[in-house]
Amino acid sequence: MKSLEELGRVRLSENFLLRDFLHSEIAEFYGIPNIPDDPNLTIEAGRKLCEELLEPLQASFGRLHIRSAYRNRAVNAFGNRNRLNCSTNAATAADHIWDMRNGDGLMGATACIVVPWVWDRERQDGGWQSLAWWIHDHLPYASLCFFPKLWAFNIQWHERPCRTIRSYAEPRGLLTKPGMANHEGSHAAFYPGYPQPETAAAPALYPAIR
Repeated sequence: MKSLEELGRVRLSENFLLRDFLHSEIAEFYGIPNIPDDPNLTIEAGRKLCEELLEPLQASFGRLHIRSAYRNRAVNAFGNRNRLNCSTNAATAADHIWDMRNGDGLMGATACIVVPWVWDRERQDGGWQSLAWWIHDHLPYASLCFFPKLWAFNIQWHERPCRTIRSYAEPRGLLTKPGMANHEGSHAAFYPGYPQPETAAAPALYPAIR
């Protein structure tokens, strides 16, 4: 318990602690501890996700809501076996399983978040696309996947970003990927009135909050 308490206090970036990402409804409801198997890799991948993607988003749009993020192998495998919207561990490595490298030995991390500033302004059908294009133009994301409720979306940092955007919200399907005609250039016409990207604090080894 003491070790887990200390692990949760690790600061991944200026505004995010590891504890912020460990909650899992699957783990809580079914009593499966969602404790990292490899804390060092979890911290390393989580810092990249927070410093390069979540901090700039929060600096630009205000407070983010984290819906789900890290899952250890036991929690994810249980979710997959019981059809709780979890892919296999192999498919989820370097994604929601931060401390499991993918088949190519690469590191990654994903969080599912809501940006209230956007939901409050873009509730009409297809409103998620404005945020998708803003992120595409300004942040080094690896992949994005949007969902209908609150325009929640998975945002992934990865050592080898594929730069694809998909959605289960209407219009469903693939918005862009490398090679598509809409992938390059500015997409500012899709997000008029959006804030200019704000730069988060320079990456650092932040002291833990006690």
